Amino acid sequence: VDILLRRSDFPAAKVAMEAVGFVHRHAAELEVFLEDTNAKERDAVHVLFAGEKLFPDHLLPSPDVTESEIIEGHRILMLEALVRMKLNSFRTKDQMHLRDMIDVELVDESWCERFPTKLAARLKELLDNPNG
Repeated sequence: VDILLRRSDFPAAKVAMEAVGFVHRHAAELEVFLEDTNAKERDAVHVLFAGEKLFPDHLLPSPDVTESEIIEGHRILMLEALVRMKLNSFRTKDQMHLRDMIDVELVDESWCERFPTKLAARLKELLDNPNG
């Protein structure tokens, strides 16, 4: 699970997460919250900071928290911002998530024009080869 926060909101989020039993850890340049001290970091809640690059090699920073909407009482990142983040990271699991979005027709060829050239090329690669 990822949480997108403004960096200035992190201290309050940390207090709230710890109040319900999560354990904070700073690991490999990431802020994470674990269910307990024995939990694995891959199962953690990962904090992404709005408007900041997660890694220096990312083309774009994370979206701002304003690129969200409320669905059934929960604030959710808008689809275009989520797709942009997935294209930016482009790890194997991000590619699988994008392929799922393509498969259920949330994303199609017309989306390529929404993104910078390098990200559009990544999306085109997935559209042209949906089965990997």
